[in-house]
Amino acid sequence: MKNIIIITKREFLTQVKKRSFIILTLLAPLLLIGFGAFISYLMKANTSEYQFSVLDKSGLYTGKLKSDEKLKYIFVNPASEVSLRSSLKDMPGTDGLLIIPEIKNNDFSKMEKETKLLVNKKIGNDTKKQVSKDLMKVIREEKIKGLGLNERQIEDLDKSFELDTENVVDNDKGDDEMAFGVKSALSMVLMYATFMFIVIYGVRVMRSVLEEKNNRVVEIIISSVKPFELMFGKILGVTGVALTQFAVWITMSVVGALVLNTGFSSVQNQLANQDSGMADKLDIKQMATEISHKLLEMNFPLIIVVFILFFLLGYIFYSSMYAAIGSAVDNETETQQFTMFAIIPLMIGMYGSFTIVNNPEGPMAFWLSMIPFTSPVAMIARIPFGVPIWQILLSGAILIGTTLLMVFVAAKIYRVGILMYGNKATYKELWKWIRS
Repeated sequence: MKNIIIITKREFLTQVKKRSFIILTLLAPLLLIGFGAFISYLMKANTSEYQFSVLDKSGLYTGKLKSDEKLKYIFVNPASEVSLRSSLKDMPGTDGLLIIPEIKNNDFSKMEKETKLLVNKKIGNDTKKQVSKDLMKVIREEKIKGLGLNERQIEDLDKSFELDTENVVDNDKGDDEMAFGVKSALSMVLMYATFMFIVIYGVRVMRSVLEEKNNRVVEIIISSVKPFELMFGKILGVTGVALTQFAVWITMSVVGALVLNTGFSSVQNQLANQDSGMADKLDIKQMATEISHKLLEMNFPLIIVVFILFFLLGYIFYSSMYAAIGSAVDNETETQQFTMFAIIPLMIGMYGSFTIVNNPEGPMAFWLSMIPFTSPVAMIARIPFGVPIWQILLSGAILIGTTLLMVFVAAKIYRVGILMYGNKATYKELWKWIRS
């Protein structure tokens, strides 16, 4: 145990003392937020504004087809259809010609089939759907008016039904749209973070083992310590590095949520009393305050404990596998035939967990969070929505037992493979090493 502690301490301090580690740990949350903002900007930057000339022969849409920031409808004289059709290719400032035929005997179906949009450039599918939606909205209102309903009655028909739910077993009053969105986002963030860090730090262990093997440094080291002590010390050292980063990020997240929840709300109230115009400009900050409030309403101690526990066990589970792979090969090229056994189960757990958002207690969610190969990712994805304690304990017990078994098997491979050179490892050879 003394040797394991020494190796763990060395691996931990070697990584933590690096300037790159300190900078990345402090800036990673900001970089993540910036990356999300950049992706959002790219999505908005790819949108275009369109201006369509409208030939409304039916007279139904005049004054009712509303323009917005992305779509502008300019009504023109239907008598100019021939000239507009012929000059559309070279018409500046106009992206298309929307031709709406006459309506006879209130036959809306025939009018819909004969309506055409002629364009002089390629337009996106979203734009086509928006034009169709705008046209259908007017037709819908006309159909409802034909039934003798007024505007107020039409608006009443469009009201959504807000269903109030309450779970009598868990004493949970249910989530509104904002709370559900926050939980879904938190679930995805925790799931991706677990997946990425298990892979990143697992590969780091594998490369460290492979580097020491190729440099023949390991021959000197194992003259003083046992192969198992060396392998397990490396795993625990890198685990400490990951947990240190998580501790810093969790602290920054909680502090940020508290600041948003208290600071912006007080500023919003003051401005609401002084200047209503200025208060309206703080809608984004108010939304951030509501999000932070929803986050603080969750059972954060349980979420943090389950997150750290399952990440720790999942990391040790897969790092043992990566360490065994690193000891069994002579170069990174040979690792490709073995690393799929570590990547594929994690990917199944991650992509399978997308269904958890819609049904956190479904059979897929349950079994993914019980199978040890996928539970480190799936259970963390479920925890923001609430998981029965017995399922957490059962999944944790299975994962602990499987992790110990994986460490035992990996140590068998590591003990033999770390001193093997020039002999390309095969599955048959690995099985012999495990049985020896």
